[in-house]
Amino acid sequence: MRELRIRMLAGVFVVAGVLSWAGARLWNSVGTLPSVPLAAPIVLAVIAVVLLATALSIRARLKAQRERRPEAKGVDPLMAARAVVFGQASALVAALVSGMYGGAGAFLLESLDVPARRDQAVYAGFSVLAGFGVIAAAIFLEHVCKLPEDDDDSNSGAASAA
Repeated sequence: MRELRIRMLAGVFVVAGVLSWAGARLWNSVGTLPSVPLAAPIVLAVIAVVLLATALSIRARLKAQRERRPEAKGVDPLMAARAVVFGQASALVAALVSGMYGGAGAFLLESLDVPARRDQAVYAGFSVLAGFGVIAAAIFLEHVCKLPEDDDDSNSGAASAA
């Protein structure tokens, strides 16, 4: 399984932000701008909490397993792989959604004197922060579930070179 790349997530965020900003300008010139839902930052924050709770649970189970505690529950490799895939998918979607709300929020910064637009800009800002929380939790989950490096590969390479 490939690791998440911060550059790719940043690229998705920037491209989505630029397209969203341009779309918001175009939409505003035609009519009214669609609103940023209040539920957006809440849903992203819930996803971040679920990812963080999963990572902490797996980390605690792995630590108990390493310490050979008698009551330790093992970590099913398939469950860990599913958790990592969920984290990676969540990070990609969060980068896209954060970029969209970031672009809309950047457009809304031009009209902060209107109370409704100011509220929308605040919701967009919180959505971007919650999206970054999802990305951070997904990277932490991936780090927790990462397998240790195989020392056999480096030793066999040194032995064959000798």
